[in-house]
Amino acid sequence: MATEGVLKYLQSTNRPYSANDIVQNMHKEFGKAVVQKALDDLVSQGRICEKPYGKQKIYCVKQPDDDGSGDSQLKDLESQTVTVTENYRNIEQQVKEAESTLRELLAAPTTLEAKEQLAELESKTETLQAKLNKLSQNTVLVSHEERDRIKAEHEKLNKEYKKRKRVCLDVINAIMEGYPKSKKLLMEEVGIETDEDVKMPPIQSS
Repeated sequence: MATEGVLKYLQSTNRPYSANDIVQNMHKEFGKAVVQKALDDLVSQGRICEKPYGKQKIYCVKQPDDDGSGDSQLKDLESQTVTVTENYRNIEQQVKEAESTLRELLAAPTTLEAKEQLAELESKTETLQAKLNKLSQNTVLVSHEERDRIKAEHEKLNKEYKKRKRVCLDVINAIMEGYPKSKKLLMEEVGIETDEDVKMPPIQSS
């Protein structure tokens, strides 16, 4: 009989549960409606305690010579549940906001374009510098204006890339606070490639 089965389960565990918890913990031996009716019957018979919590109720078997400890357990559980729920919701909201920001950053084509242009300018600057080192100081391979233009553009892209990279890493670190796996797996799942992955030359300091 469902009523006795539910009572027996509550007595054996001696812990507070909701109707859904009991259905799941009893491996769906009885349906939710049957379990709920059994709980209502047990409450009306005075064999278990009932404590409303939000949209659901928590049930606990009455102790022998009940001195109110069952109610105390329910109150403690309620307080703990409220705290845990609030913390979970706060973290969940932070993760959602961080994931949204990360998606926006990943969707922006300018980030990839800046990375490619920076790598190209790094390579070009290294080539020009090597040629300049080999030639006499009196030999002008590139005009001062051209060199200044390239240097200014390189520094601009360098700063922009560093800024975007820092923002991206901040977002990833924020997500990692609530992410159960490693940072490497997270970056693989969202499709982020590191400088090493794309064999990008080291960024020179300005």
